[in-house]
Amino acid sequence: MRSRSALRLTLAAALGLVAAVAVTAAPAWAHVQVSADKAQAGATNVTVSFNGEAESTTAGIKSEQVFLPDGITANQVHQGKLPPGWTFTTAPDSFTVAGPALPIGTDAQWSVVIDKLPANATQLVFKTIETYGNGEVDRWITEQQPGQPEPEHPAPVLTLTPAGAGTAGGTTGAADGSSAAPAASGGGSDTTALALGAAGLAAGLLGLAAGGTVWLRGRRDRRP
Repeated sequence: MRSRSALRLTLAAALGLVAAVAVTAAPAWAHVQVSADKAQAGATNVTVSFNGEAESTTAGIKSEQVFLPDGITANQVHQGKLPPGWTFTTAPDSFTVAGPALPIGTDAQWSVVIDKLPANATQLVFKTIETYGNGEVDRWITEQQPGQPEPEHPAPVLTLTPAGAGTAGGTTGAADGSSAAPAASGGGSDTTALALGAAGLAAGLLGLAAGGTVWLRGRRDRRP
């Protein structure tokens, strides 16, 4: 009797863990990340790089509209590196890079050169609207509030060191303002690896549960 009770408890724990894995393995929202070669207030001739993570499984990214933070005007922003076939245009309060839709699952990576960053800024918020080839739109425009959980669609934030504090080359800022280098093309690799690993664990636990059930039924069948 004790062995049967222990087996039931083991099976229940395994099934509970499977359920927990299924919940935690749900893919997280993608982000737009931003970084700069000179992330310092007042820096000049700064290359600002963006990485729009692809999250759609049915269409590729075709455009990214970036709204300029206070202290930066459109005439200060110039084209940097773009995906093949994409173009760069400006509006009074934003710039847009757009072109043929990228392959499904491929991150949009682009850069611009800004003449000068604001001298008194501590961070720059680059609200971004990401559009896919099928018309789907992701609005990465919600600003993170102190002490609050990360919003569902956080705006990209570049954290700056104070002016005169020394060179700040390579400092990067993700949507939450923390350090994070742009992801490589072919986006979502970390999320995919996590999901695959979790799926493998879940499959193994399901196999354990199924095997235990068969063993328990076999013992019942052999009872006189």
